[in-house]
Amino acid sequence: MHHVSADPPPFFHRGPSPLARLAFVVFVSIALMFADTRFKYLEGIRQGAAVALYPVQRAVQMPGEALAWLGTYFGSKRTLEDENANLKRELVTQTQAAQEANRLRDENASLRALLDMGKRYGNGAIAADVLYTGRDPFTQKLFVNRGSDAGIQAGNAVIDELGVVGQVTRVFPSMAEVTLITDKDQAVPVRVERNGVRSVVFGTGAGRAPELRFMAPNAEIRQGDKLLTSGIDGTYPAGLAVALVDTIDRETGQMFARIVVKPLAGADRSLHLLVLSQGAVNPPRPEEPNDGDVTKKGRGKGRRGS
Repeated sequence: MHHVSADPPPFFHRGPSPLARLAFVVFVSIALMFADTRFKYLEGIRQGAAVALYPVQRAVQMPGEALAWLGTYFGSKRTLEDENANLKRELVTQTQAAQEANRLRDENASLRALLDMGKRYGNGAIAADVLYTGRDPFTQKLFVNRGSDAGIQAGNAVIDELGVVGQVTRVFPSMAEVTLITDKDQAVPVRVERNGVRSVVFGTGAGRAPELRFMAPNAEIRQGDKLLTSGIDGTYPAGLAVALVDTIDRETGQMFARIVVKPLAGADRSLHLLVLSQGAVNPPRPEEPNDGDVTKKGRGKGRRGS
């Protein structure tokens, strides 16, 4: 007959106390740290663990890095867009400034050339600015901001820094009408600069170049010849540039050649002009002798002859 113990089994497994376990673990850890520091035997284990754990570390870091990259990307994109918009605004401003600078430079050069031209005529040259062109599209006219109050008279020559523009045809107190040399009613006596051959440039109206008329087919004139005012009409001073010979048609079947010229003055683009008074064009005419002087001279000659 077997003896059966009446003691119940223990409810909890009993072993070393927690304090003893902690002390053991601390001791083992200190020992391992000392041994590793002394003999480096755990270096390979650490490197292997680092290699094995690197993918896990990268997997853990990737979401954060992706969020940081997205934030940087969109921030950089917004910064670049703002910078691009600012650069575009600056470019527009600088483009306008550059265009204005080019316009002012060209205008300054034109005014300097016009000033040099005006010095040749002293007080006989009156500076004027173009107000607007005439309303009639079939006439070649413009209006300037000087009139009779400034001493301008009908018949005065009008020039720019390049040459002859036209002639004053009507005068008002504060403005004047200028008819261009391209108008069909205008004629300018000229001479060829190369050889002195004289002729007349006639305007032919809007949309057509002036012509050099009444020139024989065998006239000594070439394409590219420069035409200057001859001064014989008393309106334009001699030596002003008028036009260049553009085309010559000698085989017209008529008595005269057809010669088309190209005006040199910027009549369609000049904003600043000079109006020349009659005194600036020609010196004053000598006084005509009266009848008494002629009679006395005739009598004197008769006495001397006797």
